[in-house]
Amino acid sequence: MIKIKKIDEIDLKQKYNETQDDRLTKDVANIIADVRENGDKALRDYTARFDGVAIDTFKVSDREIDEAIHSVKKGFLSILERAADNIRKFHEKQIKDDLIVFEESGKILGQKYTPIEKVGLYVPGGTAVYPSTVLMTAIPAKIAGCTTISIVSPPDKDGKISPTILAAAKISGVDRIYKIGGAQAIAALAYGTESIERVYKIVGPGNRYVAEAKRQVSSVAGIDMIAGPSEILIIADADANPDFIAIDLLSQAEHDVYARSILLTTDELLAQKVQNKIARMLPHLKREEIARQSIEEQGLIIICENKEQMFDLSNEIAPEHLELMTANPVSDLSWVKNAGSVFLGEYTPEASGDYYSGTNHTLPTSGTAKFSNPLSVDDFMKKTQFSFYTKEALENDADDIIRFAEEEGLTAHAQSVKERIK
Repeated sequence: MIKIKKIDEIDLKQKYNETQDDRLTKDVANIIADVRENGDKALRDYTARFDGVAIDTFKVSDREIDEAIHSVKKGFLSILERAADNIRKFHEKQIKDDLIVFEESGKILGQKYTPIEKVGLYVPGGTAVYPSTVLMTAIPAKIAGCTTISIVSPPDKDGKISPTILAAAKISGVDRIYKIGGAQAIAALAYGTESIERVYKIVGPGNRYVAEAKRQVSSVAGIDMIAGPSEILIIADADANPDFIAIDLLSQAEHDVYARSILLTTDELLAQKVQNKIARMLPHLKREEIARQSIEEQGLIIICENKEQMFDLSNEIAPEHLELMTANPVSDLSWVKNAGSVFLGEYTPEASGDYYSGTNHTLPTSGTAKFSNPLSVDDFMKKTQFSFYTKEALENDADDIIRFAEEEGLTAHAQSVKERIK
């Protein structure tokens, strides 16, 4: 049963702060070191140990991709294509122009955008298959203009990757797909092996081992974020539909046992209705066992005193997904300061953004929405500054530059300007 508490009865810091797992950190460090030293041999050993399958060739062949596409039901293939089109249209609007500033003195300043050449995308496997993650990560990378886009994803017991993942990769324009998962896949992307080429940035969600591996290789390869457990927070007023709220909380809970589902409301009757609805809906879920543990251990309904308190608390939690089931959700968007993705109104479930609407579902978690962003085309671009001085322009700024350098005690800096204007 999901718990109902009043706001003064909870300690959010205690409940939602992550704790450091020293054993996990050490295990991942050992895996990374092994992959760096032993390359493909280490990858084969870990795949046999963790996935229970022997892999000779990690790269998925063109024939395997073609066979996979033909095995996917045509109806679902069309859905993947329509979803990809929606995602493409939204993300194409994120492309930025180079910046250049001309000054009368003869000085030119600018900033140019360059695609990251080689990127790696982690696509989870295991308890569920996520072709949506392929679309959400590969399409922005393709729009950015990345030269090489590689996917890593754990194989099943037959040594294969789900046909829907391969189909989504083909639709998205992915260049390479490798049958490897876990921390060892992150290490392979970061450092390279005999058969897996290293990349310059790694994006995509994964379990705790994947997240920790991304953290540990982040000085070698860029990363998008270190994702924690997935989460949803719903703000609802008294007239909100309890059925919609209950199933949306459960839709998050079915991800895994650590997923967090929170409802904030000022109406105690609504809270009780939602609690009862969840209890009735749970037995009918395919992933009931996972959802039940998540709801019972991580789920929470919080009774707030007023609207301002609900939004203050939501902004403090900074949820990955935020649903506003209020009378005026569009105007209430102005109250939101910290959230990964916001879903407005009772007919905009989180699932619409997870799969189809076009917004990205790779989002900041664990309160990091206070300072970070959803995955976008920007994540696959680099900014490079440039400047140009004429002789006259340098003479105009010379005294200030020289004085600044001398103030810091860097006489060679100062002399580099003096030599040019003497």
